[in-house]
Amino acid sequence: MDTNKILVAIDGSENSKRAVEYVADIVKGCRDFEITLLHIERLPDRDVFPEEDAWKKECVAHRLKIESFLSENKKMMAEYSIPEKMVSTDYMESCDSPLAGEPSYCSRGTSIARDILHVAEKGHFDTVVIGRRGVSKAEEFMFGSVSNKIIHSGRDCTIWVVQ
Repeated sequence: MDTNKILVAIDGSENSKRAVEYVADIVKGCRDFEITLLHIERLPDRDVFPEEDAWKKECVAHRLKIESFLSENKKMMAEYSIPEKMVSTDYMESCDSPLAGEPSYCSRGTSIARDILHVAEKGHFDTVVIGRRGVSKAEEFMFGSVSNKIIHSGRDCTIWVVQ
């Protein structure tokens, strides 16, 4: 039997935590799957900071916060009796990150949805799971919605949007 690959995109919000819990609840007791918890890095706006060092310090703080969030959610899956070996984490760096090494693929910062779908396609994921932030219709019209873009652009995979 083939292993089902599930990609859960998280941003550090309560909605993304609910998405992880939902996946854990659905797959508990199953053994033919792999789960990857993915975060696409979005750097803070440089213009908000008076100097480069302050911006870099905030970038480090954000990364530590998200890495902690990834780790906490991986541990939470173990509470659902999901073996640790079946869950991995991935942190896609921004191409502009001051912390970046030489990633094979980095986020250009143009579209979180596009980055998620790129990872899903390259990793041959069967399912993509995202939490819905619940933006207003006006916000969605002006700025778009990651979940909406994934629903409309996703191909060759199942998409779960958790509210």
